[in-house]
Amino acid sequence: MIANIAFTTPILLAALAILPILWWLLRAVPPAPIKRRFPGIALLLGLNDDETQTDTTPWWLLLLRMLAVAAFIIGFAGPVLNPEEDRAGSGPLLIAMDGSWASARDWPARTARVEELLAEAAREGRPAAIAVLTDPPAGDLTFQSADTVAATLAGVQPRAWEPNAEKLADWQTRLGTTGFETVWFSDGLSRDSRSDMLAVFEGKGSVTIVETPRPVYALTPAVFQDGRISLTALRSPASAAREITVSAIGPDPNGLETELATASASFSIGATEAEILLDLPTELRNRVNRFEIQGTRSAGAVTLTDDALKRREVGLLAGRNDQEAGDLLSPLYYLNKALVPTADLIEGALQDMLLASPDVLILADMANVSGTERDALLDWVDEGGMLVRFAGPRTAAADLESNDPLMPVRLRAGGRSVGGAMSWGEPKALRAFTRDSPFFGLAIADDVQVTSQVVAQPDPELAARTIASLADGTPLVTRKQLGDGQIILFHVTANAEWSTLPLSGLFVQMLERLAISTRPAEIPAEELAGTTWVPEETLDAFGVVRDAGNLAGVAGEMIAESPIGVDLPPGLYAGEDRRIALNVLSSDAELSRSEWPAGTTVEGIVIAQETPLMGALLSLALALLLVDILASLALSGKLRGAATTALVVMAVFVMPQPSQAQSDDRALEATSEVVLAYVKTGDAQLDRVSDEGLRGLSLSLFRRTSVEPADPLAVDLETDELAFFPILYWPITERQPTPSPQAYAKLNQYLRTGGMILFDTRDGNIGGFGTSTPQGRKLQALAAPLDIPALEPIPQDHVLTRTFYLLQDFPGRFTSRDIWVEAAPADAEAAEGLPFRDLNDGVTPVLIGGNDWAAAWARDERGNPRYPVGRGFGGERQREMAIRFGVNVVMHVLTGNYKSDQVHVPALLERLGN
Repeated sequence: MIANIAFTTPILLAALAILPILWWLLRAVPPAPIKRRFPGIALLLGLNDDETQTDTTPWWLLLLRMLAVAAFIIGFAGPVLNPEEDRAGSGPLLIAMDGSWASARDWPARTARVEELLAEAAREGRPAAIAVLTDPPAGDLTFQSADTVAATLAGVQPRAWEPNAEKLADWQTRLGTTGFETVWFSDGLSRDSRSDMLAVFEGKGSVTIVETPRPVYALTPAVFQDGRISLTALRSPASAAREITVSAIGPDPNGLETELATASASFSIGATEAEILLDLPTELRNRVNRFEIQGTRSAGAVTLTDDALKRREVGLLAGRNDQEAGDLLSPLYYLNKALVPTADLIEGALQDMLLASPDVLILADMANVSGTERDALLDWVDEGGMLVRFAGPRTAAADLESNDPLMPVRLRAGGRSVGGAMSWGEPKALRAFTRDSPFFGLAIADDVQVTSQVVAQPDPELAARTIASLADGTPLVTRKQLGDGQIILFHVTANAEWSTLPLSGLFVQMLERLAISTRPAEIPAEELAGTTWVPEETLDAFGVVRDAGNLAGVAGEMIAESPIGVDLPPGLYAGEDRRIALNVLSSDAELSRSEWPAGTTVEGIVIAQETPLMGALLSLALALLLVDILASLALSGKLRGAATTALVVMAVFVMPQPSQAQSDDRALEATSEVVLAYVKTGDAQLDRVSDEGLRGLSLSLFRRTSVEPADPLAVDLETDELAFFPILYWPITERQPTPSPQAYAKLNQYLRTGGMILFDTRDGNIGGFGTSTPQGRKLQALAAPLDIPALEPIPQDHVLTRTFYLLQDFPGRFTSRDIWVEAAPADAEAAEGLPFRDLNDGVTPVLIGGNDWAAAWARDERGNPRYPVGRGFGGERQREMAIRFGVNVVMHVLTGNYKSDQVHVPALLERLGN
C-alpha cells in the first residue's frame, strides 16, 4: 500500500525503472540527418524550404509518451483506492451483534459491513457464524460456510430490547472449546454484561469491536403533571449541542394517524438529558398514542401512551342534594358540567364508589363522615387516590378545629362572609397563581369574585399547603400529601352560592389540572398480581407499532417484575379496565457509552468504499497515446488527412453509441393512447407491484373518468424515451442504481417539458418527509442532479385537492399527509369570493411522498384488491381515498390547473360584457 492506494500486482511497478531507457530510445526518433555533398546542389541555392524536420523529438512529446507508458504500467499493476484490509485472523469467524433497539438506527450499515466480512471469509475458506445477543441461538455454537451464513443475513433483525444478562451467561457455556475470531458489533451503550462477554470472547481468540461514535437518542415514558405532558429526552454522552423535535402521534377526527403536535428540546454541550413539556387540550391529549423523536429510527426513540394520559374516573358525592332547589343550586351541577367532557363520572354511595377505585373522589359540602368511611377514605388516599373537597354551609357549621386527617388544614368555626352589610369588605378577587401551584399559568378573569368562604386556622404549614389565594392572601385552595395520594380543599362551594368561580371557565381549568393528573403511570405490583394482560400492539426495534396478532396474554406478575424481552416485548397491553404501555426505557433510565479496556481493537461501522483505478488509468494511457499520434502527425505535416480519419475512428469506436430508445411499435403504443409508466428499479417484486398498481389505477380511470388509459409500461431511464409518458411513477429502494448523466439529462428535459415524476419512498414518512429512512436518503441522492424547483408541503388549497375529487388527505397503504409539491409563487393570493389562491398555471413537475400508493391501487386479473390496506371498513375507506388521489394526480397532469382558472371568471365576464 502507498497511503490509501493498494496494488493487486505490485511487481509490475518494477517496469517503471525502464522509463529512462525508453526516454533515450524515443529521443532517437527521428534519426539525425546525414550530410552528403552533391554538385547539383548549387542549382537549389536561394530557394527557401518551408518544411523543416527536427533532428530530435521535442521534450513535451517525450514527456507525453513517458506519462502514457507510466499510466499503462501502473494501470496493469491493479491500483485500488481505499482497499479493504485483509483480516489477519484465521480459523472460524464469529460475528456477534448486540442487535438491540440502539442498533436499529444504522442497521443497514451494520448488515453491509457484515456482508463484507462474510465475503472475505468465503474467499479465504473460513467457516462463520452469526449470533444476535438479544436472542442468542439455541443449542451449541455451530459454524458453517460463510456463503451459507450470508444467505441467512436477510433474516437477521434487531430486537426492541437489550441483551439479557442471564441468557447471555447461559449461552456462554455453549460456545464449545474450539477457538475462533470474534467481530462484535456493539450498539454503543454500556451494560454490566459486557465485561464478562468480552472476557469469554478473548478466551477464544482475537476480538474486534465495531461501533459508531454517534450518540444514541431515546425518550422516557410520558407523564402528566401540573396540567402538562412531560417527557425526558436522553442521549449517550456527547460533546456537541443538539436540538431535537418530538412529535405527538395519534388519530385525527377521521381516524387516520397523523401528527397532533410537536415540541423541541435542546441538549446543551455535554448534556445527556433534555426536558420536553407539551400543553395540549384534553380532547387532543386523549388521542395521543405515542411520542417519537423525529429523524431517529429506533424503539428507544418512541414512547407509547396508555390510560395515564386518557380520561379518568371521578366519583361525585354531595352532603345535600336538594332537588326542589333546582339544578343551578345543586352542588353537583357545576361539577358535572365541568367534568363530563374530560372524565368518566361515578355517583352513588361512598362505600360503593370506593369499591370502584376511582382516580379522584370529590365531596361537595360533606362535613363529617362515619368512622368506617373515614378509614376507607384514608386507605384509598394513602394508596394514591386524590380526595377533592368543597366547602359549604355544613362545612362552615361543623366543628372542624381539631386536626381532621381528611382536611388539608384546620378550619375556623363558622365562615367568612364578604360584601354584605356585616361583611369584612368588598367581594374578593383571586391572586395570581404562584409558580409552585398546579394552576400556574392559568388566566384569572376579572369577574371571578368570592363572597363567602371557610377560613383556615393559622399554622406553620399553611403557606406550604396553599395552592391558590384571594387577593388579600387568604387561602382559597389548600392541599396536603397523604401517602401516595393527596387531599385538596376548595374553601368555597361547588355551586355559585359563595363565589362566581363555578360560573367561569377558570373553574373547568382548575378541575382539569387536578382531576386529570391523578392516575399513576405505573400500577403497583400487588395490584397486578393475579391479573392477565393481552398484548394489543407491539413495538419493533425500528420504532414501528405493529398489531400484536395472536400473541398470548401475560401474567400481571410478569409485567411487574420481568424486564422487556422475547417473552415480554414492548407494546400496549390491555387488562379488564385499563391498558398499560410497556416502553423500552423506564422513567429513571440513563444512557451511558460503552467503555472498552485498553488494547481492545475498536473500529467504525462505515468504511471507505473500495474503488479500482485500473480502468481509469488505462483509459488515460489510451487518451495520451491518441494525443501523441495527433501531435506526431502535426509535426510531420500530415495532420489534415490523418486527423480526419482518427476523429472518425474515435467517434465510431470510442464515443458511446446512442441507443435506440424504443422500437417503432413501442413508440406508437405509447403515443396513440394515454399510457402510465413506472421506472424500473431492478427489484422484480417492487416492479411487479408498480405494474399492478398502475393497472389498477388505469382501470379506475377507465371506470370513473373520460380517460381510457392503455396498459402501463416499464421505463428504463438509460434506454427509453420519456417524452411519450405524461407521468412516471418512481418507487424508491435502497439499492437501486443511480442513473447515468445521460439519463439525468433526459429526466431534466422531461421535467422541463411538462412531465411529472411521482416519487414514492414507501416508508410512510416515518422520519419526517422520509429524510431519515434509507429510502429517504436514497431519494435525496437520486434527486440531487434533477432540475427540481422549490418545494413545499401540499397546501390545503392546492389544485390537487379538487382536480376531480375533493380531498383533504392523500393516503396509500400508509396515511401520512407529508406530500411535497412545487411551491406556490410568493405573490399568490386568494381571489375575492373564492377559497383558493391564483396559483401558477403549470403542472407541478414532482410529487414526493411515502404512502406506497401503488400497493393501494394494485388489482389482480379479476379486478380485486391485491394487497391489504388497513383493517375492516376503515381500510377500504383508506383504499378508496388512495384511488381518488391517483385519479386527481392523473387528471392534474392531463389538464393542468384548469380548476384554478375559476379565479379568472370575474375578469372573463367583465371582458364579455364589454
